[in-house]
Amino acid sequence: MNYHFREALLAMRGNVTATLATMMTMTLTLLMLGFVLLLTLNVNRTLSQLESQVEVAAFLRPDAQDEQLLAQVQALPQVTQATLVTSEQVLTEMTQDSPYTRDAAALVGNPFPDTLRMRVARVEDSRSVAAAVSALPGVEDVEYGAGYVDPTVKTLTAVRGAGYALVGLLLLGTLFNILNAVRVAMYSRRDEISVMRLLGATRGFIRMPHVIEGLLVGVAAAALSLGILTPAYLGLARRVQQLAPVFPVVQDAGTLLPLLGGVALLGILIGLLGSLFATRRYLRELE
Repeated sequence: MNYHFREALLAMRGNVTATLATMMTMTLTLLMLGFVLLLTLNVNRTLSQLESQVEVAAFLRPDAQDEQLLAQVQALPQVTQATLVTSEQVLTEMTQDSPYTRDAAALVGNPFPDTLRMRVARVEDSRSVAAAVSALPGVEDVEYGAGYVDPTVKTLTAVRGAGYALVGLLLLGTLFNILNAVRVAMYSRRDEISVMRLLGATRGFIRMPHVIEGLLVGVAAAALSLGILTPAYLGLARRVQQLAPVFPVVQDAGTLLPLLGGVALLGILIGLLGSLFATRRYLRELE
């Protein structure tokens, strides 16, 4: 094993440019991957908070069958909770915010209709639930905050999709970089490999130094990326929490450690798989 490690280090030193290029590409890829995963984690938590606050309100006509409409709304699969709020209850709520509302109502009557308030399973369901409820008889109007719900959902979905696509391309490019780096290292030692094959060296013995080389590059890239990503994210999270405390920024170690550990493990795995594929293909070409 000492021989294999020594040969791997010699190969890395002999192809220092290709090794550094591969390591930097892997580091940037893992940084991007970690950033996208952390962003997605915070986006999902923001969506969960948004879902818990988004409410679809259906305003009923005076002749509406309130209890029947409530039962129909509760039967919708996207609706997790539905309550009927009478006009008097709405007036009481409005009076708490504006004490003069009841005085105005005493002069002109209660202007607020009976209202059905609904919570949905996902924020994306708000539009479909609003469309279904508005078609029910006795419903005069439906409000679900389309002005901010729809743009928010579209923006967050686009951010996640673009991030995943970019990371996929970077991971693919990194894998090809490792393949090329290992192949260059093996090609530079082609005479030595030919002698080893003539002397009866096994394929595993020949491949081992180059597999270790890819593994070491993966470990170095993973350590470097975590060393940059972790303090940068924690500093940014504290800054966002100070400037906009309304956003539920993820900072607990129980959530961050598995994600960051997964990023590091992925970097090591890419280095290992890339070297395995490269050495296998090169030795097949020699046969």
